[in-house]
Amino acid sequence: MEVRSIYKYARISPFKVREVTREIQGLPVSAALDLLAFTPKKAAFLINKTLKSAIANAENNANLKPDGLVVKEAVVGEGPTFKRMMARARGSGSRILKRTSHIRIVLSDEIQIETRETRKKKRQQEKKESRKQATSGEPAEKPITATEKTPKAKKTAGKKAKK
Repeated sequence: MEVRSIYKYARISPFKVREVTREIQGLPVSAALDLLAFTPKKAAFLINKTLKSAIANAENNANLKPDGLVVKEAVVGEGPTFKRMMARARGSGSRILKRTSHIRIVLSDEIQIETRETRKKKRQQEKKESRKQATSGEPAEKPITATEKTPKAKKTAGKKAKK
């Protein structure tokens, strides 16, 4: 079952919020809350607030336990932009764009938990397998000959064959 929570019109640029939301995607709720608690950014505070709201929605509306929930997706969309003017030199003015964002967090209890540690172990396993293939002497690709290296060599090889 999926549960979601949306924080609309957050007064922060979506670019800044996306940096933090990428970190919590795919994490269990408890790990995501810990990560957000120790991230020293304004975006982390806003995402934490939205995540807690999603957890409350799961408990009260869907009768789900928070320990089994995973952050399925954390998406940040662009909200309306406030346009302001700032006085500049020689009586001119420049525009200031005050951006807003919409933060959407979807929690699910159906996804298999994949944490950073499991991803790291997968990468290490893939490296070991590639090293085994390299040491066993199996060539990954066929070796390139001198005539195949440059396009000029191919052209001259073709002309010699025609003569």
